Amino acid sequence: MLLRIPALLSAEDVRQCRQALEQADWQDGRTTAGFLAAQVKNNLQLPLDSATGKTLGSLILDRLGHHPLYLSAALPSKVLPPRFNRYEGGGTYGNHIDNALFTIPGTAIKVRTDVSTTVFFSEPEEYEGGELVVEDTFGQQTVKLAAGDAIVYPGTSLHRVNPVTRGTRYASFFWTQSLIKSAEQRRLLFDLDQSIQQLSSELPAHPRLSTLSGTYHNLLRMWSEA
Repeated sequence: MLLRIPALLSAEDVRQCRQALEQADWQDGRTTAGFLAAQVKNNLQLPLDSATGKTLGSLILDRLGHHPLYLSAALPSKVLPPRFNRYEGGGTYGNHIDNALFTIPGTAIKVRTDVSTTVFFSEPEEYEGGELVVEDTFGQQTVKLAAGDAIVYPGTSLHRVNPVTRGTRYASFFWTQSLIKSAEQRRLLFDLDQSIQQLSSELPAHPRLSTLSGTYHNLLRMWSEA
């Protein structure tokens, strides 16, 4: 499932983040890449211990924690602190699949990368190229969203960032370990939850709503790894 989350960040959130990112100290993105990924990676990233990155990451996690669409789609158990990248001057990241596990910096806690998320900080017209291209069972999808929007997709997907040939593309990326390991089961629960929410708004007194809600929670109970 590939899902757009519009306006995860407000215009003011984006303005503050952009100002901080434009003034930040960046490093070669290959420092955080594995051997194979480093061969196709050409971008800049904030260091993992960057104070700017930690502050902006906390803002993103706060917004995610209150966003019903993300919570419904990802069913988060643990979230890796957001990271930040910058593409310009032909910067690109070729086809790759992310590591299955990452360790939260400064801890021994590991996060399984069930769900990938990218949050955009540059408007599409500010740069040429830089599309996020995701390939999975749903086919190939090309993503280039408005600043403040986020895209959520399976961590198992082959994906790349096309070369940025003009301007600068700022973004955040991170991974979520879901309560539901299976992407197929997560999709079923998401579809069921969205249907329940729609029916609740259109037919709030329908007698079958409690049955549907109970089915959702029983499936969550059956499949959850909490």
